[in-house]
Amino acid sequence: MMHTAVGWHVELEFQEDEQHTSAVAMVRLPDGTQVKARGHASRHRVDANQPRVGEEIAGARALNELAMQLLTKAHREIDEASGRTSHPIHV
Repeated sequence: MMHTAVGWHVELEFQEDEQHTSAVAMVRLPDGTQVKARGHASRHRVDANQPRVGEEIAGARALNELAMQLLTKAHREIDEASGRTSHPIHV
């Protein structure tokens, strides 16, 4: 049995100001599709300005959304290949 090594590179980019952080997560898949998702974080006015924390929250939210989009894509491909509606894929 032959095993093929496959790798994906996920890119995360951030934009931030004093109160808000937004993140975009993107992955290019071997089938040529590109999946992109966004996440946001807002700093409460009484909290200390900690850009790293905003990046972690916004990044996690973008990655979570990316994961959900990938699950939806996989589910759709299973249905198309089988000609039936498959059971939901859970995280």
